[in-house]
Amino acid sequence: AIKQLGSNGGGFFNANSAHPFENPTPLSGFLELMAIVLIAAAFCITFGEMAGDRRQGWAVLAAMLVIFVPLTIACVHEEQAGNPLLARLGVDERPSSLQPGGNMEGKEARFGITDSALWAAATTATSNGSVDSMHDSYTPLGGLVPLFLMQLGEVVLGGVGSGLFGMLLFVILAVFTAGLMVGRTPEYLGKKIEPYEMKMAALAILVMPAVVLLGTAVASVTKAGLASLANPGAHGFSEILYAFSSAGNNNGSAFAGLNADTPFYNLLLALAMLAGRFLIKIPVLAIAGSLAKKKTIPAGAGTLPTHTPLFVAWLVAVVIIVGGLTFFPALALGPIAERLTLFH
Repeated sequence: AIKQLGSNGGGFFNANSAHPFENPTPLSGFLELMAIVLIAAAFCITFGEMAGDRRQGWAVLAAMLVIFVPLTIACVHEEQAGNPLLARLGVDERPSSLQPGGNMEGKEARFGITDSALWAAATTATSNGSVDSMHDSYTPLGGLVPLFLMQLGEVVLGGVGSGLFGMLLFVILAVFTAGLMVGRTPEYLGKKIEPYEMKMAALAILVMPAVVLLGTAVASVTKAGLASLANPGAHGFSEILYAFSSAGNNNGSAFAGLNADTPFYNLLLALAMLAGRFLIKIPVLAIAGSLAKKKTIPAGAGTLPTHTPLFVAWLVAVVIIVGGLTFFPALALGPIAERLTLFH
């Protein structure tokens, strides 16, 4: 309950949920996986109830699933496709009655490709961080999926301890930009979204990328940071980027090829955890205080409805664009560059 439902993620065993004593069967794996997302997904329904309009909660949940499902499918596809370098050497990676096929490095045979990839996506879409497979052994684009889900701010489903505020920051951004484009007054749940809320939302959204990218840059150019790498090149950079993405988003999973148990990484990752966890809450609380003081305005002809499929699509676009523009250069140097090397 503490580890999965409470979303701590730290296991008694070093292998975490891959250890057969903790997670012996696919059924136990399914129950643990459900526990990861149960509270996080339920927050959306709770939010709709508290807002007095269930449609608002369903809209937020729909936006989350529109992001989560395709990324999970992409992760499963990449892992099931296997490693093309091994295929060239004549290694049989096709699924059969004797093997699940694909890239089974770092995965448990009792879980296979699909369950492992689904867990990897769920644990990084939330703030959980537990694993039933080793993310460092994933294919380049398979490993990009959990990395990217964290870099979105873990707003897909959210996390215990932070809840929905990550996604609601993007909702404020989406409402404000949509209002400007169509000439309608930016409002959300009867509260006007004004420049102050927009500034605080932008500040909160920028905290995590600044922490992650600054930490990655420092570790990538210092001897102490590079000394912990066991893998050179693009994959080594991906390991550093994953470490700071995990710490800055309060996740806890890792590309474990990086030896992070050194004074340098212990100090730098601890600072990333503190900054990523608490600095973001200052502007979030400022937004909450500002909106609480405002009077609720009845919806009018100029109000942008925030429970429609159109707004859900716009919210998804804002989340992907902001996340993509922020981290795409770093991802291009890491997993994308590594994927391209497999063709040569």
